[in-house]
Amino acid sequence: MANAKILIVEDERIVAKDIAKRLQNLGYVVVAAVSSGEEAIEKAAETRPDLVLMDIRLKGKIDGIKASEHIRTEFNIPVIFLTAYADEKTLQRAKVTEPFGYIIKPFDERELYAAIEVALRRRMAEEAVHVALTKEKELSELKSRFWSMVVHEFRRPMTSILASAQLLEHHSHELLEVKKREYLYLIQESVRTMENLLNDVLAVGKAEGGQLDFSPAPLDLDKFCQGLVEEMQFSADQTHHIIFINHDQCTTADLDKKLLWHILSNLLSNAIKYSSQGSNVYLELFCPDREIIFQVKDTGIGIPTAEQQYVFKPFHRGENVGKIPGTGLGLTLVKKCLDLHGGEIIVQSEVGVGTTFTVKFPFRNPAISK
Repeated sequence: MANAKILIVEDERIVAKDIAKRLQNLGYVVVAAVSSGEEAIEKAAETRPDLVLMDIRLKGKIDGIKASEHIRTEFNIPVIFLTAYADEKTLQRAKVTEPFGYIIKPFDERELYAAIEVALRRRMAEEAVHVALTKEKELSELKSRFWSMVVHEFRRPMTSILASAQLLEHHSHELLEVKKREYLYLIQESVRTMENLLNDVLAVGKAEGGQLDFSPAPLDLDKFCQGLVEEMQFSADQTHHIIFINHDQCTTADLDKKLLWHILSNLLSNAIKYSSQGSNVYLELFCPDREIIFQVKDTGIGIPTAEQQYVFKPFHRGENVGKIPGTGLGLTLVKKCLDLHGGEIIVQSEVGVGTTFTVKFPFRNPAISK
């Protein structure tokens, strides 16, 4: 592995120079050549080499074995021992430090090269295994949180459905028609909540697996937004007013309709969820040169500044959301759908004032017009 950085620890100057020259001839980079265990530890901390060639017998209080143990423990840098003494007692002491190899003096260049390459490749393999195990652990924890969240979020609408259905079943003759309609509406709304949650869960799962379909096609933006607002307004009932403004009279653009629905419906849903009843939520559309821009604005609780960089991470929820239900998946899905379009999203928010999400899509359709 050319350009690998190697630290030489050898107390005989002539031998150290010879090793350095051989290493350079083989294409390695010698970061330093030191003569004591104390210097070896100091240089390892300073230069962080890929490998240390360590003479076992060194002058001073710390021999090569003790220095190697410290370097492996503190910096996780592999060590190959150099020694003219291969007695059993020395080898047993050296084994404790888990060296990556031994080279018996005198040695030729081929032996040196072979030992170094084996050590470096073993180090690469160990790092790859470590990364894989770390990812597997993170994935396991993510799955655990995911299923916990799904169970929790599905339980709430299911409880509402069950309670409403039981009231209608056992007390239908006692209820006024208006009350019956309220319970039926609650059942319908709970089903819609579960359906939206299921759609988000499935979409996030596909996105994580790189299986989210991306099929951009000419889309009537004004008509799409009008339909989305009508659907969202029906779900919000009269608790909020959703206002759509097409500033530049944008008409057609080349976007994925399903993914755009995920993006804007999640942003509008959050705006409704985290703002007070009766307030206005705005969906605004702009079409400047080479861009398509959507803005979703609310006057809700806002997002703390320190948390804004984390809002697109799975399951993240702000500290100020209180008991407002949510999964922390919506904005994750928004970001993944937007990434497929090559777009970007900007968050502007102030606690107690409100939030504006600005979504930008690159120009994709030469037929786009105003």
